[in-house]
Amino acid sequence: MDRSLLLHVAVLLGLTAIAVGTAQSAEAPQPEPARQKALVHMVRQDCGSCHGMRLTGGLGPALTPERLAAWPDDSLVATIIHGRPGTAMPGWARFLNESEAGWIVARLKHGFPPLD
Repeated sequence: MDRSLLLHVAVLLGLTAIAVGTAQSAEAPQPEPARQKALVHMVRQDCGSCHGMRLTGGLGPALTPERLAAWPDDSLVATIIHGRPGTAMPGWARFLNESEAGWIVARLKHGFPPLD
């Protein structure tokens, strides 16, 4: 094989690996601090009415890091946005967007902040 062709292939493979790694590590934008506070309040109060005020379970399952660890983030985001048909879990799409739901999932998986 031509040496310059090998060099081009190697460069393209390297750039592809960098692009894939960057895309996989990119996080959704963080909500503004005031919106974060509102989302924490919503989760603690509204979600807490079914999932327990400490998010350790109630009518709905616990939302603790241990319980959620095995669930894919995109599946949890879809549940928040669209709910679970046939259950008491409503969709919250009219109150938040997918990016904000992703922020909530990330916080839940790391231990949700307390209310101020």
